[in-house]
Amino acid sequence: MKYLIPFLLCAAPVFADPAEVTKVTATQTGDTWRFDVALLHADTGWDHYADGWRIEDADGNVLGERPLAHPHVNEQPFTRSTAGVVIPEGMKEVYVRTRCNVDGWHDDLFAVTLN
Repeated sequence: MKYLIPFLLCAAPVFADPAEVTKVTATQTGDTWRFDVALLHADTGWDHYADGWRIEDADGNVLGERPLAHPHVNEQPFTRSTAGVVIPEGMKEVYVRTRCNVDGWHDDLFAVTLN
């Protein structure tokens, strides 16, 4: 049994931490918003990388989305933007949810207060 334990530990799946939102800048232009989102993730290459983020309301409705087309192994944290996001009138807070190509959409949300 003592020889089996190290084997089982090695065979356990490895899960990286979710992509962490380190900063968000939200800018309103007319009726739409632009979101500049900085992410930090332990990208290892094409086999595991942060591949997107989205803007949601409090109910989880998707208001905008930004796919990420490639890994950012040597560029951490990195910032990408999406514009033209329509935010319903009167909404004062939205949330950023991140995604990676291995674990999918993460449960963690980053709150963004709209001014």
